[in-house]
Amino acid sequence: MIAPAARLVPAIATGLLLLGAAVVITTGALPWGDVRSLTERVAPVLAFVVGITIVAELASDAGVFTALAERLAGWGRGRVWVLWVLVIALAVVCTAFLSLDTTAVLVTPVVVVLAVHVGVSPIPFALATVWLANTASLFLPVSNLTNLLAARSFEGGPVQFLGAVWAPALVGVVVSVVILSFVYRRLLAGRYHAPEPTPVQDRPLLVYCAIVVVLLLPMLVSGIEVAWIAGVAAVLLLGAFAVRRRASIKVSLVPWQALGIALALFVLVEAAHANGIEGVLAAVSGSGDDPLSLLHLAAVAALGANGLNNLPAYLVLEPQAGSPLRLVALLIGVNLGPLVSPWASLATLLWHQRLTALGVTISWLRFAALGLVAVTVTVPLATLALSLAR
Repeated sequence: MIAPAARLVPAIATGLLLLGAAVVITTGALPWGDVRSLTERVAPVLAFVVGITIVAELASDAGVFTALAERLAGWGRGRVWVLWVLVIALAVVCTAFLSLDTTAVLVTPVVVVLAVHVGVSPIPFALATVWLANTASLFLPVSNLTNLLAARSFEGGPVQFLGAVWAPALVGVVVSVVILSFVYRRLLAGRYHAPEPTPVQDRPLLVYCAIVVVLLLPMLVSGIEVAWIAGVAAVLLLGAFAVRRRASIKVSLVPWQALGIALALFVLVEAAHANGIEGVLAAVSGSGDDPLSLLHLAAVAALGANGLNNLPAYLVLEPQAGSPLRLVALLIGVNLGPLVSPWASLATLLWHQRLTALGVTISWLRFAALGLVAVTVTVPLATLALSLAR
């Protein structure tokens, strides 16, 4: 279980952020016209977050992720390195289509429990999950909240977005996997025995939820508004659970804390822009589409993500992007960069809460050291890939 104090600190921080946002609005620091514009922009984004979180939570409750993990263990045929590759594939696909927070919240416990059950160290699998939750979140608009905010600049929808980011996104995944595979090569060289399958409480519900999730994935890249797609999927699952497992439908399915943090940050950063922060940011973030200028912006974004959080770092720097190419460089920094500090992304904090509940201890010093190595290598290589692929 997570200690009450560990639960209380994020709740207090969220409350303070919301209080600051309320003060900004009520005092007029953010004019009402800007509030309306901001609401029109972020409402679909937050609606998608609610919908996809409900889908992920109910699918997990039905046993979809557990069944998939156990199937992966069978496919691994007793070889840890094969299981490693399959877990990586699961983390990448889940992050790309269901968002990094889904990977952090739902895939982490499944992968960790699976590693423990087969008798291997959960540490490399846990680190791979959180690293890929961040670095694989560059592929699609739905992969990260920052991408959803940036997607409006890509008129061709998810296809054009993927066409712009595929090279740096691929670099982010490959470099992460290579570094972790080298560091933990000895732990990944052994064999394991596949565990007994977990008993299925309600097979029809499991099959129904799996079908909805499988149909959901291609729809998210169809070009249809993702908030509607996630909303329809959430309604379908809620309807099934209302009939077969009503007790699972709870108010806590809605990610209230994540919504509060995101909403408060939207307001506070918009107020900062409304009150003249652009001049300072322009001097810090530079300009230009040449490789060095792109790396400059990506590095500043990565520094901002690890110093504050990736969402405010993106919101603050977005007006300085100026072009689709610089916008992707900004996304490289805020998506691939949050691997050093625990607070760099909400996904990392959620991941750590899950590990704590499972009794797995991670050294933050080692986490930061490995993350620093990864960011130092990944961000420049991804930016170079962006320049070469354009």
